[in-house]
Amino acid sequence: MSSINYNHLRYFWAVAGEGNLTRAAAKLNLSQSALSLQIRKLEDRLGHVLFERKGRSLALTEAGRIAFDHASSIFTIGDELIETLRESGKARRILRVGALATLSRNFQLAFLRPVLVRPDVETILRSGSAGELAAALGALQLDVVLTNQFTPPAEGGGFIVHKIDEQPVSLIGAHRRRHKQSLAVILAEEPLILPTLGNSIRSDFDALVDRLKVKPQIAAEVDDMAMMRLLVREGIGLAAIPPIVVKDELASRDLQEVARLPGISETFLAVTVKRRFANPLIADLLGRQLMQKEGKSVAVR
Repeated sequence: MSSINYNHLRYFWAVAGEGNLTRAAAKLNLSQSALSLQIRKLEDRLGHVLFERKGRSLALTEAGRIAFDHASSIFTIGDELIETLRESGKARRILRVGALATLSRNFQLAFLRPVLVRPDVETILRSGSAGELAAALGALQLDVVLTNQFTPPAEGGGFIVHKIDEQPVSLIGAHRRRHKQSLAVILAEEPLILPTLGNSIRSDFDALVDRLKVKPQIAAEVDDMAMMRLLVREGIGLAAIPPIVVKDELASRDLQEVARLPGISETFLAVTVKRRFANPLIADLLGRQLMQKEGKSVAVR
């Protein structure tokens, strides 16, 4: 079995970086036809098409993105070898993660910690709206999306939704406040910081106060957990949030859990898409999460 021609690999890497055959050929001082021939030779060697044309640009296929990640690692190691004249170490693996902009940072950190501490893994974390992240995942620009809400696009796309955690929701307030009243009294008399309309926690909260026949005093409606965290720390009111969002403040007793909101929880999801070359780091992370739910421990490879 013949080995890869690394000149072909570098030509491919240059075209992938430019996204355009003409610009890459000019940088490499090659004709477009010669460069195109080198790319086809690499595709024949690997047995996969590496590019697909989108308008005037070239986009990486799934196999192309895998090849690009490996090529980047190979050339990075080569550069380090030249610079240091000593063993460069292992190539780093890349994990591309999208996270809903309003999602709890504490949850994201807890889920990703096993790979964040690994010297052989580079984690690229991108935040955005649900629509932006779904589009990026469908285009194979992300390996996984972390979110608490996901509606698949109308055209589908082979998305797989993994339920990885569920956290209760409580009323959280400044520790200096004392609350001995019933939940109904607290909801009626205390200023509240709530998620905006359309949020699943808000929908469940509205149903709860309707059952209790309570008219809540809403101090603020916020769609960002980080802002809710800031407002409750400032003593603006009681926030309806999962305790994991403010676990550090609860541990330091700057904040307190005033009351649990019965029947209300937040579900955390990891969304992937069916692909032929799945990133093995995702399976490791999901497997670790499952084992933790079952009360076991597992090492991420």
